[in-house]
Amino acid sequence: MSEVRFHIRPGGDRIAFRQCDGAGPVWVFLPGYMSDMTGSKATALFERARATGRACLLLDYPGCGASDGVFADSTLSRWRDDVLALIEAQIAGPVVLVGSSMGGWLMLLVARANPERIAGLVGIAAAPDFTDWGYGEGQKAALTAGETVYEDNPYGSAPTPTHAGLWADGQANLLLSAEIPLACPVRLIHGQRDRDVPFETSLKLAAVLHSADVQVTLVKDGDHRLSRDTDIALLLRTVEAL
Repeated sequence: MSEVRFHIRPGGDRIAFRQCDGAGPVWVFLPGYMSDMTGSKATALFERARATGRACLLLDYPGCGASDGVFADSTLSRWRDDVLALIEAQIAGPVVLVGSSMGGWLMLLVARANPERIAGLVGIAAAPDFTDWGYGEGQKAALTAGETVYEDNPYGSAPTPTHAGLWADGQANLLLSAEIPLACPVRLIHGQRDRDVPFETSLKLAAVLHSADVQVTLVKDGDHRLSRDTDIALLLRTVEAL
């Protein structure tokens, strides 16, 4: 992988990113919740871009990975603005956003804010509106009261926190209840054994997107991570075809 570089946010915090030059549109990978650019899907996309002469950009959200910032202070709106600023600073032409899980929600917010830069979207177990459907009434009451909610983490030993600010901002950015005014091609990949984000979420998303060029691929034995060799091969084929 290329060396880590840094984009300076207003206030001095640094956003970590990796970038390789090549033919466009530029592939931009948006990680999932509390994930970073060292994950298997991000790494595979970057290496395929370098091997085939494509341009690609990976990044860590503020508060994650090698970026500065405090995760508890982060929100979808701030991450959206950071992604938009990084694209504006580092990329001259159109981009294809590839969003994993929460990154699939974020890619929609980024695309809606700057649709003229978007050549296409690829969602991997995309999780728009997870602050709405992903929490019980008791958890929502605690978050509304300003508390942090902790849940078991199937991918690590430490519990996964949801901070009140991020949850409230998510509730202010819900998308699935109305048409999403995006006309670009969209590809959605989802495992039918996903225990974190129901695969029906991708079907709902396909239904509310304005674009007529939307395809959903369901992986019958796929889980939420979709990180097996066959899953990653499917992702790479999808991005390259788009």
